[in-house]
Amino acid sequence: MASGVRQMQQLGKTLLGHATGIPAWWQHWISNGSMDGINNKIKTLLRQTYGLRDERIFTLKLYALHHSRLTLLG
Repeated sequence: MASGVRQMQQLGKTLLGHATGIPAWWQHWISNGSMDGINNKIKTLLRQTYGLRDERIFTLKLYALHHSRLTLLG
């Protein structure tokens, strides 16, 4: 903060704002990565079912998504 460089001062403010969260992550290692993955699967399913007339089919596919394993091809 005392460097006088604007970018470094902004970095200092950001680090001070997250002063409790950064050490807590190193202690507990909890991430929201799995939730992001689930949200991505739902968004992909929504794109695939675009144009369906029956909303119940989307709901059933959403329930079935929990039991399916999607693999990346490449």
